[in-house]
Amino acid sequence: MELKKVKIAAVADIHVRETDKGKWVGFFKEVSMEADILLICGDLTDTGDESEAQVLAEELKSCTIPVIAVLGNHDYEKGRHKLIRQMVQNDQVHILDGEAIVINNIGFAGVKGFGGGFDNHMLSMFGEGAMKAFVQEAVDEALHLDRALARLDQEHDGIKKIVVMHYSPVSSTVIGEPEAIYPFLGCSRLAEPLTRRNVTAAFHGHAHGGSLEGEVEGVKIFNVAKQILAKAGYKCPYYLYEV
Repeated sequence: MELKKVKIAAVADIHVRETDKGKWVGFFKEVSMEADILLICGDLTDTGDESEAQVLAEELKSCTIPVIAVLGNHDYEKGRHKLIRQMVQNDQVHILDGEAIVINNIGFAGVKGFGGGFDNHMLSMFGEGAMKAFVQEAVDEALHLDRALARLDQEHDGIKKIVVMHYSPVSSTVIGEPEAIYPFLGCSRLAEPLTRRNVTAAFHGHAHGGSLEGEVEGVKIFNVAKQILAKAGYKCPYYLYEV
């Protein structure tokens, strides 16, 4: 007997503002009717303020399916990211930071990710301390992701794995952005755990002017920034993926 497909809706960069009360209710209701799980790939808030997180928490009450999210750079802007996570997270909303969760027999691992550049143009651990710290951040995020995926493999042998992040693991989904800012849009270090751990697909945002689809060694990568989905003609901005 063939298992029923699980429908995963994904969006990123929703940038909820304090003035957005009521704006997202219709979105979350529609997603709940069309999908089984919703992924929000970072930049949940616009300026990283707890008042914005409070609005999002209220809007998410309209969502009747499980939500899996990660924080983005905007959520870190005021250093209140821990508070934002605490305010938004509940039994139905899971904000991952180097952690994993299993829902509907699918394993989800999530990290924010970081910049650092792609392929032969990745920044190296060389030079000033500030540059080394920049590179180390991406290394640490990749390690956190690998550990989360390893946990899924150890505890749920053979499970299909989906990754949620904010920064891109590949250059193909940031094409359309100015090349000069590629190092700040993602890093190839994030791709290594995806391929080594046999991930099915990964979803990210951050590059508003990038491209929707990419791939690395057979792993599908989707840039689901709300701005890209709107440009691609999605009236209700979420991407639907079946596993």
